[in-house]
Amino acid sequence: MRQEEKRGKDVGILEDKMLRLGIELDEVKSRQFQVFYEMLVEWNKVMNLTGITEYEEVVEKHFVDSASIVNVENMEQIDKVIDVGTGAGFPGIPLKIIFPHLKMTLLDSLNKRVKFLNEVIHELRLKDIEAVHSRAEDLARREEHREGYDLSVSRAVANLASLSEYCIPYTRVGGRFISYKSGDIDEEVKSARKAVEILGGRVDEVIKFQLPDSDINRSFVRIVKVKSTGKKYPRKAGLPAKEPLK
Repeated sequence: MRQEEKRGKDVGILEDKMLRLGIELDEVKSRQFQVFYEMLVEWNKVMNLTGITEYEEVVEKHFVDSASIVNVENMEQIDKVIDVGTGAGFPGIPLKIIFPHLKMTLLDSLNKRVKFLNEVIHELRLKDIEAVHSRAEDLARREEHREGYDLSVSRAVANLASLSEYCIPYTRVGGRFISYKSGDIDEEVKSARKAVEILGGRVDEVIKFQLPDSDINRSFVRIVKVKSTGKKYPRKAGLPAKEPLK
């Protein structure tokens, strides 16, 4: 198969799966996803960005999974978003490609990942998006970021109580924190409810679903910010993970 034909077939797979979420990609967005994929694979040869590199798997487990937040949130009505612990840019970059109006902050504690993200932002010519190198506990204390976002999101692998301490301080009162989860999370959500409450949030809904055309089970935990987070939170770097709030 010629390279042009393969690329066309690849784009078709992406477009079809996105359509199942009600997302229609134009030529520009499809091309941005393709370039993002190519950069991800290339940079992954010299640094650990993802254990998934086959195109169809990346589409399903990274691109479509990131976009599936449309099941629980009307992204057209969101303005400012922070992606906490973004890693290789998920879900932040796919959301920015699909919804160009978003003002997006990508936060990661590893500088070499931030360098990769900045290259992607440049190559895809994305506007109103920044990649920030910092620990979540530290950036949340800066006035321009604290309670400054309509929506905080995270696909990071961490306990929900810890994730809540990382993410809820960024969320404005009336805004949401949405955690991407997999597996059986009922007990985890139950254990995290007190922490969420301490931080000014309320567990609004847990939405369970399967990724389109797959048997991959995913969940969203949707947390509404009902009051300001106390000034003592987040605690100093490392504590939210070592000693989750109870």
